[in-house]
Amino acid sequence: MRKKILFALKAIAVIIMLQTLFFKFSAANQSVELFTKIAGEHEAYLRIGTGIIELIASILLFTSKNSWLGAFMTLGVMSGAILGHITILGISHNNDGGLLFGAAVYIFIVALVVLINQRKKIFILGKHF
Repeated sequence: MRKKILFALKAIAVIIMLQTLFFKFSAANQSVELFTKIAGEHEAYLRIGTGIIELIASILLFTSKNSWLGAFMTLGVMSGAILGHITILGISHNNDGGLLFGAAVYIFIVALVVLINQRKKIFILGKHF
């Protein structure tokens, strides 16, 4: 039962991350505007770089050996998203009612749960936990 719940949580998080990739990679106006507020004239580098990292993390979350690495990468990306919302964008960006912020928080929590669940597979820490 626990594995099924974890799989469902990961699936929802990955679907959310993969859904945003379309907007990042297609340079949708909303995505360009958001990343311009954060990175200025270098928004394309941040937007595409973030998309690539999210794609790799999404794939790794569903590999049994490296799901911890996908969770670790996801924690990093979502930390940046959460901090960007708190410091620059605001919780509610473009009158979305905090939807992007809430999605980032949800994905962060799921990644943390996966990382804690997979802690014994982390080659550096596995023996100590």
